[in-house]
Amino acid sequence: MMSYTDLPQGIEITALDPHFREDPYGILRNLRDQSPVHEDTELKRFIYTRHDDVKNILRDKDLWSDPRKANPGSFTREFLGSGDEEPSMLMMDEPNHRRLRSLVSRPFTPAAVEKWRPRTREVIQRVLAKISDDEFDLIADYAGPIPTVVIAEMLGVDPAMHGDFKRWSDLLIKVSFNPLPSEDEVKNGETAADDLNAFFYAEIEKRRQDLRGDLLSDMIRAEEDGEKLSAEEIISQCNLLLIAGNVTTTDLIGNGTRALLDHPEQLAKLQADPTLIKNTVEEMLRFDSPVTNSGRIANRTIELSGCPVNTGESLLASLAAANRDGAVYPDPDKFDIEREDTHHQSFGGGRHLCLGAHLARLEAQEAVLALLERFPGIKHGTGGFEYASVPSFRGMNYFWVATRS
Repeated sequence: MMSYTDLPQGIEITALDPHFREDPYGILRNLRDQSPVHEDTELKRFIYTRHDDVKNILRDKDLWSDPRKANPGSFTREFLGSGDEEPSMLMMDEPNHRRLRSLVSRPFTPAAVEKWRPRTREVIQRVLAKISDDEFDLIADYAGPIPTVVIAEMLGVDPAMHGDFKRWSDLLIKVSFNPLPSEDEVKNGETAADDLNAFFYAEIEKRRQDLRGDLLSDMIRAEEDGEKLSAEEIISQCNLLLIAGNVTTTDLIGNGTRALLDHPEQLAKLQADPTLIKNTVEEMLRFDSPVTNSGRIANRTIELSGCPVNTGESLLASLAAANRDGAVYPDPDKFDIEREDTHHQSFGGGRHLCLGAHLARLEAQEAVLALLERFPGIKHGTGGFEYASVPSFRGMNYFWVATRS
């Protein structure tokens, strides 16, 4: 095992560290070059930064995801698996994962999601219509509301509740994937979870009496080999959509817009040829992924890049590092919307491939095009931007843009 005492450890390799938060890619490049299987002795985990190692981990169907199976004292067990309750589908193992995913996956197929494109455009236009200032916060005023409203409408939620949905999801994300939440964050997160669960219980009861054409009703109707979803499973899936889906799509729109504004020649290409939007969004995902890490647990002694890891150890696959691996991507730090190979690891892989990947792509495509059409002279604003300190996620608390050249 390679050992370099000057390489970062613990918090230094998370968004809680200001240097890593501002620019993780240089730090990850050094890890990939000097210690591609990096033992983080402070947080007790092994970090993988090579593209092929990350790909192999994500697609290994035998590796565990349930944090309760990790060794005591390891990162995954200590920060994600302290309770006895069944984890969300995001960290669930077979056979429960297969059963649950089969029951909820149908509304998220490419064909099913594509039907939401016209409604998504309507949502985006409603959000845009509220923006009138010469400068505005792209996150709070645009990228934040869009995915929240889209998911809320898919679930059939009363529009009057959309603001609460955004508030609840923001509070929950601060504790759901944060190894070191503050006391206030924990308290606020627990209150938000209680409010959200109570709301969904009431909505499920309404739907059982009056099934509709929305996603919540679809989950109540869902049946596979005689199996149906319980109210608790439906609520868990709804919470996952709000927490993992809303925030990451907001960050995709925000990070992607910033990449375009930082590279005006690429922005000009897209404005001249909007048909490049699909390739542009894939390059946005590769270049500055909203999700930076994915985790697994060794179910056996495994060996990658010549380094053995024992059963029960925490494996952290760095999606951000894999997406910038020069062994796979020519000129990996260049943002190029015409890049021929824009495949990436940003949606994970294997059985845990992101269920909402198609929806996130659709929302980002429509949001970016509508923004540029409404504000063709958009540029950085005077208010600047600030990255959030949420480990495993990369997005901005605020990002001010100006609408006139």
